Amino acid sequence: MSNPQQLRYSKEHEWLSGAEEGVSTVGITEHAANALGDVVYVQLPEVGATVAAGETCGELESTKSVSDLYSPVDGEIAEINEDVVNDPSLVNSAPFEGGWLFKVKISGEPGDLLSADEYAAFIQS
Repeated sequence: MSNPQQLRYSKEHEWLSGAEEGVSTVGITEHAANALGDVVYVQLPEVGATVAAGETCGELESTKSVSDLYSPVDGEIAEINEDVVNDPSLVNSAPFEGGWLFKVKISGEPGDLLSADEYAAFIQS
């Protein structure tokens, strides 16, 4: 399992892309997708909603369980991935590509996010 080096990671297993024009993309990691099992339903925050780092902003339902989705940063939801809403299996099949969840206009500097190597060490501990 490889975690793309250019991303940053939360201890709640979300990833965050670098900001492009102040907007970053958020998804869940391959580790989280594998732990969840087959994702069958995705509830995402609404466009325009304000999110706070570490706070619940949606949920992912799999054949095994229901898990909360956390925002890795403070900001405003700029876009949601309608493809994932219509086909939740994208979260499992392409967590770092087509299975992204939402885009957020970040307010303030992201806090305690991990590098790919730090995240790899975290999930192995």
